[in-house]
Amino acid sequence: MKKNLYYLVSFLTGAVISVMVVANTQLGRITTNEVSLIVNQSIGVILTTLILLAGRKNEKINPPRQKSRWYMYFGGLFGVCIMICNFYSVLNVGSSLAMAAAVFGQSITGLVTDIFGLFSMPKRKQGTMKWISLALSFTGIFIMSSSQNCSFKVIYILMGVFAGIMTMLQMTYNSSFAKAKGAVFSARQNALSGLAGTVVYAAFLMPGETLHGLTLLHDASLITIVTGGLLAVAVVVSTNLIIPEIPAVYSALLLSCGQILASIVIDTYLYDLFSFSLLAGALIMLAGMILNFLADRKSMKAA
Repeated sequence: MKKNLYYLVSFLTGAVISVMVVANTQLGRITTNEVSLIVNQSIGVILTTLILLAGRKNEKINPPRQKSRWYMYFGGLFGVCIMICNFYSVLNVGSSLAMAAAVFGQSITGLVTDIFGLFSMPKRKQGTMKWISLALSFTGIFIMSSSQNCSFKVIYILMGVFAGIMTMLQMTYNSSFAKAKGAVFSARQNALSGLAGTVVYAAFLMPGETLHGLTLLHDASLITIVTGGLLAVAVVVSTNLIIPEIPAVYSALLLSCGQILASIVIDTYLYDLFSFSLLAGALIMLAGMILNFLADRKSMKAA
């Protein structure tokens, strides 16, 4: 029963990621992407600090902390790169295609990790089914792109793929840090380092635009301002808790399905971007993810 709950939360986390990305993009449209980053990270720092203070005597919230290497405190820098890529990707190709590209990037990262044994993971030989699954996923992305008024915006799709690659790296990075420090502490540090990175980036590269964007915050509703930051904390904490509890093949599939299905709903009802090619491409993409899941499950049983 507890495992089933983790599976459900994993799927819902994928859906929340899609909602979070769109919320961040909406705030960035009203102000600037840099202001959206600063606001979201600030909310993350405040919320996680309050949780840590409220649960200071609770070992699940504040477990005994172990030593960790200095570079583990900068996981939020991954998040800055992810949010920048997601912003431009969603803005130019829509939520569904941007999330499909991100999921494809996550699959590529998982494949490379298995082939070369990255992050101290064992090396695994890849069978034909694995390569077929990637080919299906790529085909799905290609079909989905045909729904964008025949405009194949490669650079923005590649930004979505890169966001997916960085997401996998960040999840691995943060879950490792969370084992040593606790899920909530890891989430706060993630927000802190992301906020510091964003402020430095904005101050040096676009100070005028960022200051002007801050003055436009009054044009955004309270829900638009806080949604991205609140959901970001929920995503980081939930992935920190889920990844150690269920096999990676299950969490990866469920997160991917949640992202893709939620993004189709968002594009349909928020951006009026629904088309049969978009749906067909998404279904082919999901078929590729399921094949990828079956290949990973087979290799786990063989091991």
